[in-house]
Amino acid sequence: MAKHNKGKLLLVDDDLDLLRLLSMRLGAAGYDTVTAESAEEALARLEMSPFQVMITDLRMEGMQGMALFEAVHQRNPTMPVIILTAHGTIPDAVAATKRGIFAYLTKPFDGQELLESIGRAMKLCGVEADMSADEHWRQGIVTRSSVMEDLLGQAKLVAESQASVLIYGESGTGKELLARAIHEASPRQHQPFVAVNCAAIPESLLESELFGYSKGAFTGAVRDQLGLFQAADHGTLFLDEIGDMPLTLQVKLLRAIQERQVRPVGSTQSVSLDVRLVSATHHNLEEEVAAQRFREDLYYRMVVVTLEVPPLEKRREDIPLLVAHFLSELSKTERKEVQGFAPDALELLLSAPWPGNVRQLFNVVEQTYALSTTPLIPASLVQKALREQPPDYPSFEEARLRFEQEYLVRLLKITKGNVSQAARLAQRGRTDFYKLMRRHRLNPGMFKSPE
Repeated sequence: MAKHNKGKLLLVDDDLDLLRLLSMRLGAAGYDTVTAESAEEALARLEMSPFQVMITDLRMEGMQGMALFEAVHQRNPTMPVIILTAHGTIPDAVAATKRGIFAYLTKPFDGQELLESIGRAMKLCGVEADMSADEHWRQGIVTRSSVMEDLLGQAKLVAESQASVLIYGESGTGKELLARAIHEASPRQHQPFVAVNCAAIPESLLESELFGYSKGAFTGAVRDQLGLFQAADHGTLFLDEIGDMPLTLQVKLLRAIQERQVRPVGSTQSVSLDVRLVSATHHNLEEEVAAQRFREDLYYRMVVVTLEVPPLEKRREDIPLLVAHFLSELSKTERKEVQGFAPDALELLLSAPWPGNVRQLFNVVEQTYALSTTPLIPASLVQKALREQPPDYPSFEEARLRFEQEYLVRLLKITKGNVSQAARLAQRGRTDFYKLMRRHRLNPGMFKSPE
């Protein structure tokens, strides 16, 4: 009997008989299939659950297949989409391929050709024939969120290349976990993964930490010391909070990236290296470049691919999973008989604001676990832990960006996605308004009322 372990497909068609037939055939081939009878239903299902590949009819009532493709690629540009149509022509196929359609098949479709197309699409997503055996690279990342699954799919694709990656995200969202997952999914997985927080090391020491130093380079340098670049040779170097790196050191980092060499402090000899760079920041580096606090040439060297880790408030469905994971980890060391949280306590966790994200959630779970005297942690302990959490004020930059996004969303809701009208209300030019929308990854189509 075929096992549903080859990947998850979203099938979209307003022909219910064909939809059922397609679902049965692909299910028998080992795929997990979910059906949608319209493009609108498909978009709703994509919000609720992650999929590897979407197969859609071209012509449907309401939103058409190409419009659905455009909407999906606004949210998840790496998801392969296969178009099925009874009205296909060669010019149509060429045009669709140019727009990013993975495959364009005509009805009645050839079953083997469809399976081959799906197989190629799954390989593109990094999905192997047996997915369960290929999950080691993302260990430690606990999620059922479609947003996080989309992010992990992009990370898996990026990992296969040598491109430099910049990870955006608020403090406590798990940027280092994602960086480590990229390393584990890459050809460098058996080589070192070295992490350094650029904001945690004083400027006077950061250069010698990164590049090393020679004996006698300064007082106290009694022997040669390898830097973190050399420690990560043939592996991955993760530079956390890269936006806080001093300008003087940015010049030396740029030279190291360009020349693939480092020169230890106090040495006259350079050392050749092969290091893959992954960096992270909570700053908006484009604005840092504009304010001349971050070098533009370094920005373009380091930001080949950008990934954004969502805050916990955008993935609340993960809270029960994370809580169970944290309790399991704590029980391994504490040996305490705590089975979980009482229902009203879990409700409090689900509704809390979590400005400190996953790190703050772990702190609350750890505190309540330590104080609990009953098998189920009560709501009173959760309330106490949440009250005692130190205020986690966002930086001015984070607060401004959050306000900016909320302001844009309100305008687009009021104008139902009419960009010209929204720009007039904001007293900004349309071009400038489009730049703001791109910065916050907002698509005006999301706010238009369905016809």
